[in-house]
Amino acid sequence: MGRGSHLMRYEVVVEDGLKESAAGVAQQVEGILADPRGWTANGVSAFRRVSSGTPDFVVRLATPKTVDQICGQYGLDTGGEVNCSVGKDVVVNLKRWRLATPVYAHDVNAYRALIINHEVGHFLGHNHATCPGSGKPAPVMMQQIKGMHGCMPNVWPYDTKGRLITGPAVA
Repeated sequence: MGRGSHLMRYEVVVEDGLKESAAGVAQQVEGILADPRGWTANGVSAFRRVSSGTPDFVVRLATPKTVDQICGQYGLDTGGEVNCSVGKDVVVNLKRWRLATPVYAHDVNAYRALIINHEVGHFLGHNHATCPGSGKPAPVMMQQIKGMHGCMPNVWPYDTKGRLITGPAVA
């Protein structure tokens, strides 16, 4: 997916015992990463889902308890509520995957795109950003779960014209 010069191979893993279909989750993640408003819009990043070999990163859908354990090994306190990107793992909290947040409760699929784009953004080396101004689209690297601060909801790193949607770096 994408024509970027830097191909990254990824695997999608769903924690054992969950009702979510591993194939269904993988298809949704693949669609998000392939979207022209996603990280491939920069012409550098490209993604390929794999089921064997050694991936560059792994997208893991896991229970809040498992997310807390994985992220906690890196000193992050996810409190059973949020996702993280640590090492080669993009860890998605099942609670958020199913329920989204109040801002996105009407569109869980949009929130799933935000989760994947935000955490893969961290894997790619992007840090948190803040709202660039009232009424402007929220950067995907903004911690939108903590409030919109005047920004409009947005789940994509780039707009339809290929421009990065960003804001001031978090101090």
